[in-house]
Amino acid sequence: MASVGLVVHRERSEAARVAKEAAAWLTQRGHEIRLVRDEADELDLSDCACDPEKLASDLDLAVSLGGDGTMLRTVDLVARKGVPVLGVNVGQLGYLSEVEPSELIAALDRVFNGEHHIEERMMLDVRVGDRLQTLALNEAVIEKTPAGPVRLLLSLDGEFFTTYAADGIIVATPTGSTAYSFSARGPIVDPAHRAMVITPVSPHMLFDRSMVLAPEASVRLEVQGHRPATVLTDGRRLTEVSDGESVECTAASVPARLVRFGSNNFHRILKAKFGLSDR
Repeated sequence: MASVGLVVHRERSEAARVAKEAAAWLTQRGHEIRLVRDEADELDLSDCACDPEKLASDLDLAVSLGGDGTMLRTVDLVARKGVPVLGVNVGQLGYLSEVEPSELIAALDRVFNGEHHIEERMMLDVRVGDRLQTLALNEAVIEKTPAGPVRLLLSLDGEFFTTYAADGIIVATPTGSTAYSFSARGPIVDPAHRAMVITPVSPHMLFDRSMVLAPEASVRLEVQGHRPATVLTDGRRLTEVSDGESVECTAASVPARLVRFGSNNFHRILKAKFGLSDR
């Protein structure tokens, strides 16, 4: 029997409904179910509750019920243990999701029967000095606080490159190239690639272009001056950094592992998202 973790968008009633249906189906077949404690209590599944740091331990599959934000949270919870994630789109387009809610039970059956494959996506290892470390599937962002634009010294592979005066700097993966980086005029990179994309946000300087770097690159951003900066990973606030403190981004040693049933046609998803015509 399999152990299955459910990660649920807490503000979407459909996500809660589908989670309860999936939990009942899994329980009837003898599978173990786990949910983060707060979500388990809200869904009256307290018997399945566990602490967030224990969710991924010996877990066979994680199911994300929500939009892309829920997928990012699920990956954050389980990627270090190599747990595959099945995304259920209880949102809008769902770049990262694989199935719709009505398809979940059939999808679980297919996973248990081995009728699927795993797509690996590059992640970032993000370190704030010696005090914090986390992973990110989409991006790390070092951005201004209400105090105003920040000065950020960029070093590549240990060598000083330039100093940015900007509202922020985005360090994105190919997966994240269609998220915040894209809105800041960064390039679209097929997620099958491995690369790091550096995109400045509203730079107050002539050099305002994105750069696409090799996955082996090391990116270091150091705050210079009296204005602090906020560090975010995958849309979640991580910490604040001040003068002399730095954030370093490298390719993570572990990938995000996404469950797929067919070819993931990135171009088709991109076309649908932007409403591109057939002619």
